[in-house]
Amino acid sequence: MSKKCILVGAPVESGQRVPGCTMGPAAYRVAGLGAMLEDLGHSVDDWGDAAVDPAIVPPGASARVVHAEAETYRWTVALTDVARRAMGAGFPIFLGGDHAMGLGTVAGVAAHAKTTGKPLFVLWLDAHSDFHTPATSSSGNYHGMPVAYLAGREGFAALPPFPAPIPDGNICLFGIRSVDEGEGKALQRRGIQVNDMRVLDERGVIAPLREFLQKVEHAKGLLHVSLDVDFLDPAIAPGVGTTVPGGATFREAHLVMEFLHESKLVTSLDLAELNPFLDERGRTARLMVDLVASLMGRKVFDRPTRVGGG
Repeated sequence: MSKKCILVGAPVESGQRVPGCTMGPAAYRVAGLGAMLEDLGHSVDDWGDAAVDPAIVPPGASARVVHAEAETYRWTVALTDVARRAMGAGFPIFLGGDHAMGLGTVAGVAAHAKTTGKPLFVLWLDAHSDFHTPATSSSGNYHGMPVAYLAGREGFAALPPFPAPIPDGNICLFGIRSVDEGEGKALQRRGIQVNDMRVLDERGVIAPLREFLQKVEHAKGLLHVSLDVDFLDPAIAPGVGTTVPGGATFREAHLVMEFLHESKLVTSLDLAELNPFLDERGRTARLMVDLVASLMGRKVFDRPTRVGGG
């Protein structure tokens, strides 16, 4: 089925300290994201890049020093609004920008889900669990906190209240291979599904993904996919500031995207942490566009599939 794709640039780099993520949205456009979607039969409406309102004054600050907290607050407000509107207009694809973008994009998607009465599920494709709070983060970088924020962890008084915290069972972390001690202990107390690379090595990528998608399908929920460049192995995707060895291979990543397409469950997408300044002649941007193509229906050849079956 063709979709009306809404492209929204999220040139956020306040969530971390390596310059370059503001160029991410432009890199996706140059790499041909819009043309690829149209070639696959989808319509494309590019809303341009979101922008913060510098007149917005955050209500307060965290007890600990957090990097660029006021700017991240403004981005969260801006992206929450545009994500909510984009969800009502079609299939939004948010072009980042560091993963602090997820503070706003998922909040806007959650606000839309709340108005429709449908449960929201989140698939977090990332090397990191992003489960810190301002109180637990040693770096003070907000790009390591969005999952904690959307899951309703305490400590985010310096950000806008999350519209409807997502239940633990509706969150799946996938491809994880870098978790700080504090995050690990917090996750052990929660019911969030953590499919780290050990799980994927032992079971493959499809079995745990199928189990999560079956929950989404059974609940008739919305599914937001947040794809961080560092989900991929840095050997194939060097254009990111937080490389972690041992990530998803080219074929594993495409298989995940193809399976998501076949599920027909995905309703919104983040593309996070692309840093073109660290890339090699656009190599990472082109790979990410190719992965979106697999998510949106590009196949080697058509064949019957059974997503829910064994």
